[in-house]
Amino acid sequence: MRWLRRNLVVIAGLGTLAYMILPNLVVTVFSFNNPTGRFNYAWQEFSLDAWKDPCGVADMCGSLALSLQLALWATIGATVLGTAIAFALVRYRFRARGAVNSLIFLPMAMPEIVMAASLLALFLNMGIQLGFWTILIAHVMFCLSFVVAAVKARVLSMDPRLEEAARDLYAGPVQTFVRVTLPIAAPGIAAGALLSFALSFDDFIITNFNSGNTVTFPMFVWGSAQRGTPVQINVIGTAMFVIAVLVVLAGQMAGNRRKNAQPK
Repeated sequence: MRWLRRNLVVIAGLGTLAYMILPNLVVTVFSFNNPTGRFNYAWQEFSLDAWKDPCGVADMCGSLALSLQLALWATIGATVLGTAIAFALVRYRFRARGAVNSLIFLPMAMPEIVMAASLLALFLNMGIQLGFWTILIAHVMFCLSFVVAAVKARVLSMDPRLEEAARDLYAGPVQTFVRVTLPIAAPGIAAGALLSFALSFDDFIITNFNSGNTVTFPMFVWGSAQRGTPVQINVIGTAMFVIAVLVVLAGQMAGNRRKNAQPK
């Protein structure tokens, strides 16, 4: 009992981590399945056919490419705007600053279906045709809050004396920003960008309301679930999970290497 009390937090953390990773493991296992029917819900036999032909299902890779393109542009837009907004909220004092701060974080608290219906009404009233651009605008809008939150937390922790020292050494505003401010804020910016990419790629509710005839990968998966789930969906899901893990590990290794390189 003493050992259990001493390691209770570690055990709870490992249990939570296992609970979160278990669905990904199930998806990975069933990517090697060879189902007999239309649905890939019961294990039949081991097969590599889906991995050899991941685009064997009609229109699946097209929807995947569209989702990746949307996620990339949404990440760029949300990261640029969110970084600028985060610096403005932290570094400058202006009227209605508190109101702006609250409105920025409103999409994080608002249910997705409310935002989806509101954006749909806005686009229809403005006469904008639903499609790629309406999806992109919607994705930038709800990803923006997460970028602001990540970058703002990083900027708040920055030591302003570093920038003052750079100015004392005759560095201009641009040099100070590029060589001092930006490298310090880079981890927060990178975290916001990665989060934006994942949220944009994964979104279904807002996309479904504002897509028109455009089909993204989550919408393709939802449509396939009505008539059958091809194994290739599990292949794509497994590949995305492995890539995400590798990106996180690479970032962690780069951070550890940077810390070790700093003089003690």
